[in-house]
Amino acid sequence: MRANNQARFAVVGHPNKGKSSIVSTLSQNDDVVISSRSGTTEKAEGISITTANGGYQLIDTPGFQRPVKVLRWLKEQGANASERAKVLAKFVNDSQCRQQYPDEVELLRPIVEGAAILYVVDGSHPYGAEYEAEMEVLRWSGQPSMALINPIESVEYIKEWENALLQYFKSVQVFNPMKADFEKQITLLKTFSYLNPVWTEGLDKTIADLLQQRKQQLNQSIALLSRLVEDLCQHRESQKVLTTQQAQKIKPLLEKQYQHWMRERELQSVKELMAIYGHFQSDVITDQIDLPPDLFDCDQWFAWGLDKRQLVYAATATGALGGAALDVAVAGSSFMLGALGGGLIGASSAWFGADKLADMSVQGLPVGGYEARFGPMKNRNFPYVVIGRFVHLHAQISQRSHASREALSIDANDFQQRVQSLEKSTQRELHQECERLIKQRPTDDLESALRPLFEKN
Repeated sequence: MRANNQARFAVVGHPNKGKSSIVSTLSQNDDVVISSRSGTTEKAEGISITTANGGYQLIDTPGFQRPVKVLRWLKEQGANASERAKVLAKFVNDSQCRQQYPDEVELLRPIVEGAAILYVVDGSHPYGAEYEAEMEVLRWSGQPSMALINPIESVEYIKEWENALLQYFKSVQVFNPMKADFEKQITLLKTFSYLNPVWTEGLDKTIADLLQQRKQQLNQSIALLSRLVEDLCQHRESQKVLTTQQAQKIKPLLEKQYQHWMRERELQSVKELMAIYGHFQSDVITDQIDLPPDLFDCDQWFAWGLDKRQLVYAATATGALGGAALDVAVAGSSFMLGALGGGLIGASSAWFGADKLADMSVQGLPVGGYEARFGPMKNRNFPYVVIGRFVHLHAQISQRSHASREALSIDANDFQQRVQSLEKSTQRELHQECERLIKQRPTDDLESALRPLFEKN
């Protein structure tokens, strides 16, 4: 695309109204500095969003500091409406103005050079006449423009802002960059395409590219989970020893190493997931991200994996249980709970208990001595726990605004309902793949079995 046909938007407004947050979110770039301190942005800085067939540029600018004086200077030039854009360009290029009004010169320069205007206000504070000088200065440019109302703390004053802004801007949108998911970002980009007809084709291509990129990110996430759950279900720790007595003594060490490796492997996958969606801030990834309750907190396994009823169904679907257990699996939930409480499936308690996670084995070596091994995982709920945790994190990370720098909030959610809502044949495919994992057998098509869980996001 030719550079002069690429859309350019200058994000302008009063200090501390969320301009940098909007730039960060719409550019999907968490390197943009966001601060509650006034004056953080001192120079206009362009950030290019480049896609396969399109792209656009956002320009983060300093906030207005002396709009009333700037407007007075412009009016003193005695220009009529047809000359106002030239007067504004004169203001930007005047050396004395650069000294007296550095912030205004810096924020107006990209507009004089052809950028459209995105004027940002805070909808949680009341409208005031002092903002009219800013909007009037911007109107002198004659550039396409729209206003964005950012409800930083509340939505209390949005209506009065809309009433005022519609007198200066043809389009007014409410947009919270901290909470805007991907769909809301795309909706706003579609609105941008109407500001300048010259940019419409390029922005339409950009939106199509972003939607295609979203599909690729989903495919990468599913492949990432497939590798993770296979690694965690297959992993074991081993150590050569001289005697079987030594093997027993090092069991606690092997178990500790085993659990450490498993936790680190899961954390690695979370970092990779963050990177897939363009979240590269190291403090968010390593310091602020909260994983679900510990991977080996067995008391939480029915929250992050399957509940007892679904585990019975999984057992019957894979042929691991039959007869009376099948009757239990297809019964109503109230009967199901009573049956479990009565111990009807006592012989299959390995499906529910978490007391035996992995085996310690000792084998003789051909060259003498022994090898102690800890793992792999034996509990049949384990692959579902790994999957449930990852799917929950993906639902948050994939919709996480790049302006948000807060820790992820992790609570047990609806994994059981997510599985239950799948078609029975789809559930059966998932259960069969998990059964193969826990029995250390090759999976048929694990990614295909996992995909419907993501499509429920």
